Amino acid sequence: MNSYLPLALLGEKKSLSAQAHSDIQNLSGARPKAFLLQAFYAWSLIITMTILALKVDSIWISILAIFIIATRQNILALLVHEQVHFLGVRGEYGDLISNLIAAYPLGITVQDYANIHLSHHKYYFTDKDPDFLRKSGVDWTFPMPLGHLLKLLASDLLGLSFIKLLKGKRLNTVGVNFKRPYQTSKWIRLFFYLVTASLLSYAGIWDVFLIYWILPFITIFPLIVRLGAITEHIYNLPRATVNQSSPLIILSWWEKLILPNLNFSLHPYHHYFPGVAFCNLPKVHKIFQKEKLINENQKNIKQKNIEVSKQKTIRNALLFCGFIFFVGKTEGNLN
Repeated sequence: MNSYLPLALLGEKKSLSAQAHSDIQNLSGARPKAFLLQAFYAWSLIITMTILALKVDSIWISILAIFIIATRQNILALLVHEQVHFLGVRGEYGDLISNLIAAYPLGITVQDYANIHLSHHKYYFTDKDPDFLRKSGVDWTFPMPLGHLLKLLASDLLGLSFIKLLKGKRLNTVGVNFKRPYQTSKWIRLFFYLVTASLLSYAGIWDVFLIYWILPFITIFPLIVRLGAITEHIYNLPRATVNQSSPLIILSWWEKLILPNLNFSLHPYHHYFPGVAFCNLPKVHKIFQKEKLINENQKNIKQKNIEVSKQKTIRNALLFCGFIFFVGKTEGNLN
């Protein structure tokens, strides 16, 4: 089905030994400490960069702050994703806590995103998969002409794609409702926004909020989400398996520093084992390596394929936009 991209994995979940399944089972379950630490780090950096930008009267520091804040907004979005799979905070107040520290600030809820994302897992790459339906057509087809990708990235940077992105995280186009065990009352969300607005008004910092939260949220954040989506799956492959449509990308330390993604680029493992938290996905990768299910033979072979085209096109586009970015080292698909 995907003749361009050498498969990153030599086998799927069923290819693992009984011992490997047992080891991965031991890695499953919520990891609230790792979840809350990531939220704490994200908010600490957001607050620190905002204060720094205000203290240092420099346009360059402001631009840096806006970019870094957007990367941490992406971390908050990924934490919502973790909570959707019950991998963050469990119990009666798990969704409430996740909404307050991650989802509400981004204008979404755990419940809304659960309906979208769990449908993606359940109906993977079918006509009932909302992600597959939304990410189809020329905007998600690679190789892509550089000019077309530049238009898409410009649309992100100008805030033109923000509403579409937000709707995609909230609108349940397939009508599937995954009921959460503990519902969060809608009035809590309203109260959250009212309190936030009141505090901003009392402190007289609406301008700071608009510049250092809303501006990165409607410009840089959509661009980061798009880049993540591009490297998450190979789209326009109806009924493809996870292995056929999900590249395995290993980021270097500096790539993780610039654009941290909570191991989201180890995406095949997430689909095989959605009950494994982000912090344990590298351990799953090591288990696959131990089982000799990684396509190591392709590491040093130059191939002209879809993922290579993605890497080159994105790299050129981001250089054009003023950002230096490299997708990372893709197992079984290195250039």
